[in-house]
Amino acid sequence: MPTSSASTTDSAKSASGGVQSLERAFDLLERMADAGGEVGLSELSASSGLPLPTIHRLMRTLVACGYVRQQPNRRYALGPRLIRLGESAARLLGTWARPYLARLVEETGETANMALLDGDEIVYVAQVPSKHSMRMFTEVGRRVLPHSTGVGKALLAGFPDDEVRALLARTGMPAATDKTIITPDGFLAALADVRQAGYAVDDNEQEIGVRCLAVTVPDSPTPAAISISGPAGRVTESATEKIVPVLRQVAEELSQALTSPGPAVQGGP
Repeated sequence: MPTSSASTTDSAKSASGGVQSLERAFDLLERMADAGGEVGLSELSASSGLPLPTIHRLMRTLVACGYVRQQPNRRYALGPRLIRLGESAARLLGTWARPYLARLVEETGETANMALLDGDEIVYVAQVPSKHSMRMFTEVGRRVLPHSTGVGKALLAGFPDDEVRALLARTGMPAATDKTIITPDGFLAALADVRQAGYAVDDNEQEIGVRCLAVTVPDSPTPAAISISGPAGRVTESATEKIVPVLRQVAEELSQALTSPGPAVQGGP
């Protein structure tokens, strides 16, 4: 007897109630990103546990949609259509973060920022300025190297030292000020301090007269950090003791907002 369309649909559902093929396709895209953007089918099969025919079928669909492309060496790479999705998602991420940054400004009096690690660079995706009149080097859309920023230190503290050394070798370590850390060993020592303290400090390293305190956003869908920046005369050691707990609390609340699935889709079963 032919299988009914209802039972076929049910068999395609995952244990979570979603569509299994969609979940598998997105899992493969994330595995490709974790592997550096280019993989072979056998690597995907080994890491995902899916059989090769299933992976080949999913990849063929992703290639047809432009989200994956097949290289001349027959390996698969993330496709250009993902760029538009990523850029739109980054803009929305900044929009979602603004209310939390506004709370930071209200409670600390200093400018609040959100930044992502995009490849080897830090990109600022949201900012709420302090009510105090002060020019800041940060602005939404600006890209900087991570070694001279608080958000960069906070984010790279979560990476193994050998990966950090490789990144620094690719980017170099130009000095933005005479306080910028310009050696890999010095930067790795700073990251050890970040891991121990649970927050990062940019002490006049990107801009003379400005101090920045930063923490990561736990479990963020993409590596993200929030920070406050202000004059060194205001962001003192004693002020740091009061500001860091606020930063951590806001980062935790932002994390919950970003990882929440949101309201159930209307019209579903």
